[in-house]
Amino acid sequence: MEKKTAEVNLTSVMEFVLLGFSDIPNLQMFLFVIFFFVYVVILMGNGIIVLIARVDQALQTPMYFFLSNFSFLEICFVSVTLPRMLTNLWTQKRNISLFACATQMSFVLTLGNIECLLLTVMAYDRYVAICNPLHYPLVMNHKVCVQMVVACWITGVPVETGQTYQIFSLPFCGSNQINHFFCDIPPLLKLACGDTFLNEMLVFTVAVLFVTIPFLLILGSYIKIISTILRLPSATGRTKAFSTCSSHITVVAMFFGSAIITYLRPKSKHSSRADKFLSLFYTIVTPMFNPMIYTLRNKDAMMALRKLLP
Repeated sequence: MEKKTAEVNLTSVMEFVLLGFSDIPNLQMFLFVIFFFVYVVILMGNGIIVLIARVDQALQTPMYFFLSNFSFLEICFVSVTLPRMLTNLWTQKRNISLFACATQMSFVLTLGNIECLLLTVMAYDRYVAICNPLHYPLVMNHKVCVQMVVACWITGVPVETGQTYQIFSLPFCGSNQINHFFCDIPPLLKLACGDTFLNEMLVFTVAVLFVTIPFLLILGSYIKIISTILRLPSATGRTKAFSTCSSHITVVAMFFGSAIITYLRPKSKHSSRADKFLSLFYTIVTPMFNPMIYTLRNKDAMMALRKLLP
C-alpha cells in the first residue's frame, strides 16, 4: 500500500505553478504595466540596433555585426520569459505544463550560454582592434566573424538540451509551486525528490564552462586592452579607445555578475527572493539597457540613428 502511494506521489506532478510575484497581490496590474513597457522598450531598442547595423554602410564592421547579433539574441532571450510572465500577471493563471516548463528552461539556458560566448567574441574583437590594429582587417574578416557567431549559436544547444533532460528526468513530488517567474534550475531542484547531487554538480560544471571561463577570457582580454591603451601617446587616442570598450564592459559586468552569483553560489545560500531579483538582472535589465548603453555612448550609432529617424 505504501509503495503504491509513493508511486502516485512521484507521478502526480504533471504541471507546475509559476508563483512569480504573487506574494505582492496588490501590485499585479502595476507590475504588468511596468513589465509590458519594459518589453516594448527591449523589442524597439534592440530592434533598432539590428536595423541600423544592417542598413547603415558606416556600421558594416565586425563590431556592429557582433552587436546586431547580440541585440537579436537579447530579443529572443527576453521573449522566452516575459510574455509568459505578462500572461500570468494579467490572467492570474500561473499553471505551466511539464513540457512547456522544460522547453522554457532549455531555451533560457541555451540563449544564456550563447550570450556568454557572444560577449567573449565581442571582447576578442576589441582585443584585436586595439592590440593588433594592423592585422585587424585580416584576422576579423567577414568569413571569420560569421563562423564565430555560428559557433556561439550552436555550441550550447546539445549541452543545455541534455542538462534540461537530466533535470526533468528527476521525480517531482509534493509541491508543484515554482517560486520564480520562469522555469529555472535552482527553484526546480528544490521540488525534486531524492538525491540531486549529480544534477547540482552538472549545473556547476556547465556554469564553469559557459560562464566562468568566458568571463576569465574577457577579463584577460581587457587586461591586455587596458595596458595597451595606457601606452598610447595621445590622450585623444586613449579616450577614443576606452570609449569603444566601455559599453561592452558595462554589459559584461551586469550580465556576468548576476549570472555568476545565481549559478555558482552554494545551494545553502540560495533564497527565492534573491534568485528572482538576480534573474531580473540577466533576463530583463541587461536586454533593456543594452541599446541605451551602446547607442548613447557611441557616436557612430547615434549618427546612424539620426539618419534613420525623420
